[in-house]
Amino acid sequence: MKLTVNGKSRDYAGNPFKRLIDVLREDFALTGTKEGCGEGECGACTVVLDGRTVNSCLIPVAQAEGKEVRTIESFGTPGKLHPMQKAFLEHGGAQCGICTPGMIVSAACWAEAPGPKNDATCRQALAGNLCRCTGYQHIVDSVLAATKKKGGKKRARR
Repeated sequence: MKLTVNGKSRDYAGNPFKRLIDVLREDFALTGTKEGCGEGECGACTVVLDGRTVNSCLIPVAQAEGKEVRTIESFGTPGKLHPMQKAFLEHGGAQCGICTPGMIVSAACWAEAPGPKNDATCRQALAGNLCRCTGYQHIVDSVLAATKKKGGKKRARR
């Protein structure tokens, strides 16, 4: 099986029903994607598959054959953080770290998509990503701060 992961062509010759998260973590050593629930409920394992965010714990690797996969590793490096990663650090959006990669992947995709960028649309975009450590306000503040830096609309305070 061939798939493109973070811009590089990758081969996988194992079980086609192995979960994409397991192939990414175990076979390709991309451990940034986290497993929270293993049931598609928490969003910790969110990756981008052909431009759409998906829960990689629910996707058999065979469904990724011939497609492009982006993991959190493609969004920045320790020396050059993605604007969303930087905003999470600056505004307290990162807590224990289990949900953070999936949150950043979802938030960055939402920020790049057309449409209004405000508190309500941000919360809706992140609805599939659960965090057990915070009340979400720091996460929303982080995401909206990153969109403002990209020229997004200012957030209306409640």
